[in-house]
Amino acid sequence: MTKEIVLIHGAFAGPWCMEGYADFFRGRGWTVHTPALRYHGGDPKAEPDPGLTDTSVTDYTDDIAAFVQGLDSKPVLLGHAIAGVVAQQVAARGLASAIVLINPNAPWGTLPETDDERAVPRALMEGGAFWKQPMRVDFDLMAPFALNKMPEAQQHEVFDQLGAESGRVMFEMFFWMFDDHHAMKVDIDKVDCPVLIVSGTEERAVNPNTCRALAKLYGDRATFMAVENHAHFLFMEPGWEGPAGQIVEWLEQKLG
Repeated sequence: MTKEIVLIHGAFAGPWCMEGYADFFRGRGWTVHTPALRYHGGDPKAEPDPGLTDTSVTDYTDDIAAFVQGLDSKPVLLGHAIAGVVAQQVAARGLASAIVLINPNAPWGTLPETDDERAVPRALMEGGAFWKQPMRVDFDLMAPFALNKMPEAQQHEVFDQLGAESGRVMFEMFFWMFDDHHAMKVDIDKVDCPVLIVSGTEERAVNPNTCRALAKLYGDRATFMAVENHAHFLFMEPGWEGPAGQIVEWLEQKLG
């Protein structure tokens, strides 16, 4: 099998958050790529590029698709959170040998079912017209909803590396019903490769049941993997090596 993988970070983050997985996969013979989403990957404290204001999920998908098309082989795509949607959209273009979705945000058409899932968009609404500008996230929101399985010192270390995100992307993600462009839409029928959906059982931002429901939409093409005692950033949390090993085993089984 071709052992090439693209690790795609989620909102507010950058390639830095995938360093552990990158080393892990390289140590097992994989060629690893860690591209930054558009306008991400720089100094997190710097003023965001003005172009981030109008950046859409569609732009992220187009960029990753172009990146993948420049590779020597059709890779595995591993995407976290919003990048889980990006990975599916790129796969729907026939550009992936398999996709691994870690706590993927729900695609267009999926309503939040829990108070936790509704908490983040509620907080966004309280901040005014967030969709018209780059935005940052508060520690008091990130700590309980995304960093909840990290020690406090690591919570602050990770938070300090988070940068700005496109308000438009956040609008498309949480208020998809008002997005005329359907930026979060996934053509599931066109994803013709194996799909692994990994969900932390302590995840609050994307409920495990939401991930399980996504897996059902894919039928026999998908495998759902619940990871005990892990949450949103399960690839950085203490004990992250366990899920990483399970992902590699699944890939080798499906592609080997």
